[in-house]
Amino acid sequence: MTSLFTGASGYYRDYRPHIPGNLAARLATCAPDRQPRRLLDIGTGTGLVAEALLPYFTDIIASDNDPGMIATAEQALRPKVPATTTLTLTIAAAEDFAPPAGWKADLVTICRAFHWLDQEAVLARLDSQVAEDGAVAIFGDNSFWKADSDWKAAVRQVIQDFLGEQRRAGTGTFQHHNRPYSEIMRESPFSEVEEFTVPVTRTWNTTSILGYLASTSFAAPHLFGERLHEFETTVRDVLSGYSDTDTFHEDNAFLVRVGRRPA
Repeated sequence: MTSLFTGASGYYRDYRPHIPGNLAARLATCAPDRQPRRLLDIGTGTGLVAEALLPYFTDIIASDNDPGMIATAEQALRPKVPATTTLTLTIAAAEDFAPPAGWKADLVTICRAFHWLDQEAVLARLDSQVAEDGAVAIFGDNSFWKADSDWKAAVRQVIQDFLGEQRRAGTGTFQHHNRPYSEIMRESPFSEVEEFTVPVTRTWNTTSILGYLASTSFAAPHLFGERLHEFETTVRDVLSGYSDTDTFHEDNAFLVRVGRRPA
């Protein structure tokens, strides 16, 4: 499978919002407290979730199907790994990943990636990869495509003016899932589902907004071809109409679904 984020790892690492500390701490409470304490992060990208959870787990496997993402994660995370923690970064699609023999996760995390996966197949596959009392956490925040403020709506309109009304996903278009993730999870081995939200407030500037857009599948630089500079200039011009200080505030939230096997 060709990654929709080929060439975006640098932008992803630098401009995708990181995982808040309070969310990492809450996720850690979803896993049994024992040693070794094992985490499997699926669709790790550049390792933002694995990094946030480093203080809480002693044996971490993080996988992604994009070699560039894994290489960037390796460079960013390796110097931060505690001496008592084992971190393994592996190139694999979620549908194909297999852990070492006998290795079972206490917690599986899938952040901002579940919509790209064969969801039922991945959850079924995890049944043999998760400890009996372990959990699967699927979570994400809203992308800029969901325009919940005037300035985001204006940026989305610029993207649509250049690339068309439909949300792009690489060379194709984004296919929305009609079923809530919790409903899908309730039909999986991890059918006992808890939901919670973690609010987050962020501040952006034009540079970070453009960097974020370059990290996405719907506004990746290659989609604009020779019009990339024109696109970036248009975004800058539009944003200047919404702030005199190049400051843009965002209220967002992570929606988290934690699935466990029935007691």
